Parts: sequence; C-alpha cells; structure tokens
Amino acid sequence: MNSFVTLLTVLLLVGFRATAQDVLIVADEIPAMEVLAKALNAQEKLTAKIVTQTDMPATLTPFRAVIVYIHKDLDSIPEKAFINYAMNGGKLLCLHHSISSAKRRNKSWFSFLSIDLPKKEVAEGGYKYVGDIDMSVVNLASAHFITTHKITYASTVAYTREGEQKETPLPGIVLTKTEGFLNHQLLSPRTILLGFKFTDATGKVWMQDRSAWCMPVGRGWLFYGQPGHAISDFENPIYTQMIANALIYKE
Repeated sequence: MNSFVTLLTVLLLVGFRATAQDVLIVADEIPAMEVLAKALNAQEKLTAKIVTQTDMPATLTPFRAVIVYIHKDLDSIPEKAFINYAMNGGKLLCLHHSISSAKRRNKSWFSFLSIDLPKKEVAEGGYKYVGDIDMSVVNLASAHFITTHKITYASTVAYTREGEQKETPLPGIVLTKTEGFLNHQLLSPRTILLGFKFTDATGKVWMQDRSAWCMPVGRGWLFYGQPGHAISDFENPIYTQMIANALIYKE
C-alpha cells in the first residue's frame, strides 16, 4: 500500500512538473509559431501548446509562460486574461504585432504595457510600420542573460544609441524581408535589450533602442520582442534562443 501511494505521488509530481514546464502560445498566425515552438524545444527542451484566442484554456495559471502573437484584433476576454496572468505572477512574452495600431482599440492593453503609438507624422515621432526591409537587430545589453546565454554573434553592426552621437560597432544579426515598427513610445522605465537599424524606401536610415525590452509588472514579468513579421525571423537561431532565454530567465 505504501509503495503504491509513493508511486502515485511520484507520478503526480512528475505530471505537475511537466505541466509547469509547458509554454502556451496564443496566436492568430499559426505557421510562424509552429516554427518557433520547434526551435524552443530543440534549444531548451521547452514544450509549447499553440492555440487561438477562442481556444484558450479557462486559466493560464498552470503554464510556465504565455506567448502572445496576435496580429489582428485582441479580444477583450484574452486581453484581461493576459494582464491578470502577468500581474499575478506570470511570465508574459509579447511578440511583434502584439503591439500594433489595431490594439489602440483595447481598453487596457497599452496602459498595461506602458506604451503609446502616437498618431502623427513619423518625422514628428508618430508610429509607422515599414515592410519589406532587411533589419539589423543589435545587442544593447551585453551583460544580460537574454541576449548572451548560448549566443554567439557572428557579425557587428555600426549603431548609434538614442541620445548619443557616436557610432559604435555592436554585435547583432540581420533579418531579411521583414517588417519594422517606428516610434514605439515607452512611457515608463524598462530594461532595453535590443535595438534595430534599417533603411526605408526613401533611403533614410532608422536606428531606435526599442527592438526588445523587459520589465516587471505587478508580481509578474513582461518581455517584448519586435521582430517576428516573417516566418524566417523565427528560423534565425539567435533570435529564437533569445526568446527561449526569456522563457527560462530568472530575475
């Protein structure tokens, strides 16, 4: 009897730990997330379940982390679920168009993220997306776990940080045929991890320290990674390792 109880206890504990390791990906563009899920498993043995907004589980609590990859409208019920999950101790990762103009209509999303997408001309600081570009993504946090763990950069990018004048070679990667977002306005302090550099169709070179960041929220933690428009972005092992690092990162 005692051996049976012990075995049952072990099985329950093993089952609990397996559930606690799972990552939930909520997406409306599934193929890109299938590529990401495969990379997370290969790089850090993380298992991911992919669902749409309408198929989300009743509670997010059992999941080690939740990834949001929603291009179109963010429904109000998932919006509240994501916010409550993070504020109550969860780890929430928002990728690419999880911050986009479509989310302006949401009641609490931008205030939760502490960001704004200004409605004015891009030259005056207004938000704009720029597609079909080759974008360099540079490491701005040389000592941070997310940008360094199991990562070796093969090249450097000449980059000028916001508020500085001097161009400096920084380690980075290049993502081809992708999309960049200009002038995300960050309304509160956070840890800046990555910057981006690209040339638009007019020949103007843009460099902004807003390609990835993280910060505590309530009793939880939030990460944002701007790359992710193209499936090929998630075929880059350095970028997917950064996402995996964010998932296993302990503050």
